[in-house]
Amino acid sequence: QVQLAESGGGLVQAGGSLRLSCTGSGSTSSINAMGWYRQAPGKERELVATISRGGNTNYAGSVKGRFTISRDNVKDMVWLQMNDLKPEDTAVYYCIGATWAQNYWGQGTQVTVSS
Repeated sequence: QVQLAESGGGLVQAGGSLRLSCTGSGSTSSINAMGWYRQAPGKERELVATISRGGNTNYAGSVKGRFTISRDNVKDMVWLQMNDLKPEDTAVYYCIGATWAQNYWGQGTQVTVSS
C-alpha cells in the first residue's frame, strides 16, 4: 500500500505563486509516475502534470509555462511550483502515485486564486 499526503495549498491573489508538496509513504518503491490532478467545483478531475521516475514530465496545456513539477525519488516527494496563478486555477489539487497495479491518491489540498 502507498499513502500520499499533500500540503501547501491556500489562498493567493492572481499573479501570485504557490508550491504544493506531496510526500509518499508505505510501498513507495512500487511507484512509477507521480503527478498532480485538480478538480474545480462542478467539473471533472483533470490532469495538471506528471513526472516519471526518470524525470520525464508532461503538462496540461493550460498550465504549461506557468507550473513546474519536480520529484525526489529518494525522499519519495513530488512538488508542483505554480507561478502566475489565475482564478481559473482554483481547485482541489490531488497528488497521484501510479504503480503497475493501481493508482493511489492523496486527500487533496485546496488552492484558491482571487481576482
